[in-house]
Amino acid sequence: MSLSIINTRAQFGVDAPRVTVETHLSNGLPSLTMVGLPEMAVRESKERVRSALINSGFDFPTRRVTINLAPADIPKQGGRYDLAIAIGILVATGQIQSDNIQDYEFVGELALTGELRPVSGILPTAIACDKQDNTLFIAKENTAEAALSDSKKLFAATHLNEICQHITGQNYLEPAQFDRLCISNTLLPDLDEVKGQTQARRALEISAAGKHNLLFYGPPGTGKSMLAARLPSILPHLSS
Repeated sequence: MSLSIINTRAQFGVDAPRVTVETHLSNGLPSLTMVGLPEMAVRESKERVRSALINSGFDFPTRRVTINLAPADIPKQGGRYDLAIAIGILVATGQIQSDNIQDYEFVGELALTGELRPVSGILPTAIACDKQDNTLFIAKENTAEAALSDSKKLFAATHLNEICQHITGQNYLEPAQFDRLCISNTLLPDLDEVKGQTQARRALEISAAGKHNLLFYGPPGTGKSMLAARLPSILPHLSS
């Protein structure tokens, strides 16, 4: 098979639109071309992916490789597409095979050794993936944030090989879980620690109680950051 389509997610504010990584192998001089509005960090992924595949025991194709990140009108930023690109190349070259690859989504940055590195904004990705009832593969360091989505199809790994073994059925990963009991407001700076600032404290309390917007304005050193850091201590727990 010289064509593969792998699912991943972009980071677009608090949304995570789906992005498909289309990989095609053709005859010609060895090269790798990436299209689909990739920014510099994404274009550099071809070097990270090449080294990660070789150092993980796979072969990098000595053919013309074209990778399309669709849809093309969404800007692609960061290293979050490394894992999906690597899986796409492995599927297109036939080095790994899976009948349900379209039910999987991959988000993570790759080190040159093939190790997985965390990316930012993984929670919206996990929520969007769970709504589609797809299985999401992420880096181990992203587990605590992603598991807040309560997804039952979330798997975290430390290396590219672990994900490949799971896909091919050689060695399955355990579903990622997170204990919500470890989240407590006692770990946050407490508004009770603020002495004085009567008007500012009242503004925070009114904003929290009435669900109003709040704008901090003033010269440096007046306590804006200190008060903002303590606002979450009087907010209720986030709903699931």
